Amino acid sequence: MVTLREIAREDCKTLVSLERECFSIPWTESLFSGAFSRIDFYGLILEEDGCAVGYICGTSLFETAEIARVCVRKDYRRKGYGGLLLDGYEKKVKSLGAERVFLEVRVSNRSARLLYQSRGYIEGRVREKYYADGEDGLEMKKEL
Repeated sequence: MVTLREIAREDCKTLVSLERECFSIPWTESLFSGAFSRIDFYGLILEEDGCAVGYICGTSLFETAEIARVCVRKDYRRKGYGGLLLDGYEKKVKSLGAERVFLEVRVSNRSARLLYQSRGYIEGRVREKYYADGEDGLEMKKEL
């Protein structure tokens, strides 16, 4: 059974574990702890049969939301879970008043870019050397 629920501070160790599997430059437990101290921070965790397989988090303030992280374990990809996370996040931030959602994605991350495009995100400007390793980031936006 697949479920979505709001992430909580108690999920930090699980989120860090997912980060290490999914990202070359993972967030640390202290970064998550700092995020949880923000009033505009929000996220969802996706579980399959009680096992965390992905999550999404970001911020939402007034009419603008930003997705900071989307993560699905490699062995659970291509099952529609990324789309479930995006849909859940967008629904929540829209209920909080957001009219648009922004994100940045690595230029080289073709599969993520295709997912976002399939969900109505439009590619914007390239941010040169956006990532710590020097890779460019691509801004994407969706009107809700």
